[in-house]
Amino acid sequence: MKPSGARRSPPRSFTVLAKHNITPNMLRVTLGGEGMKTFPADQSGAYVKLHCPNEEGQISVRTYTVRAQRDDAIDVDFVLHDHGGPASRWAANAQPGDTINVGGPGPKKRVAPDADWYLLAGDMTALPAISDNIEALPEHARGYAVIEVLGAEDIQPLSTPAHFDIKWVINPHPGDNSDLLVDTLRTLPWLSGRPTVWSACEFSSMRKLRAYFKNECGLQRNELYVSSYWKLGSSEDGHRLEKRADAEQEG
Repeated sequence: MKPSGARRSPPRSFTVLAKHNITPNMLRVTLGGEGMKTFPADQSGAYVKLHCPNEEGQISVRTYTVRAQRDDAIDVDFVLHDHGGPASRWAANAQPGDTINVGGPGPKKRVAPDADWYLLAGDMTALPAISDNIEALPEHARGYAVIEVLGAEDIQPLSTPAHFDIKWVINPHPGDNSDLLVDTLRTLPWLSGRPTVWSACEFSSMRKLRAYFKNECGLQRNELYVSSYWKLGSSEDGHRLEKRADAEQEG
């Protein structure tokens, strides 16, 4: 939590250095330039606020995960789909030399490092954060990640600890089947010991996952991170309002 009265740092100006497709529906944009001079080190997994301009010069602020960081650049991954929002449209059209203002970074959302086992779940919007979490796991970690992608061609090679498995789930119409992730989780054995759970996805899927973890698995709040990154049919502003109302109702 930001201390009372603290001021946020102004956005930094970054330059597009390169971009390439990780998979057919995931685009990686590499940002560097002036902004890296004051950008803190070791921010892989943190979130940033991208100030995405459109053709009319209007700015939309969108939240994304820093997928990787080097001394001179950061990588940000974007899901590409037919009805993409301002950020994915900006990324699809961006060219080396373009500039963008970037706010943050905000804190990383990492799984608890001292759990007996780990369970991660999410869709492609959460894949950068899930990947970062997996990379940060200790070598002895055991557990699962369940990841929903648009197609088999969007499965990414991820390095995992020896006793940690990834279950890939195909959904060419994300948001249409809010039971897909939770139904897959129900097929997996519940391991012994104290778990920590991290999950992020579409709003309706998030609510199904949260109910499963709390009501069926009996997890407490300190064992569980559940977030929605988007909502089918809603703008980011509309999604933000629905998240707030849902959080107030949930308590």
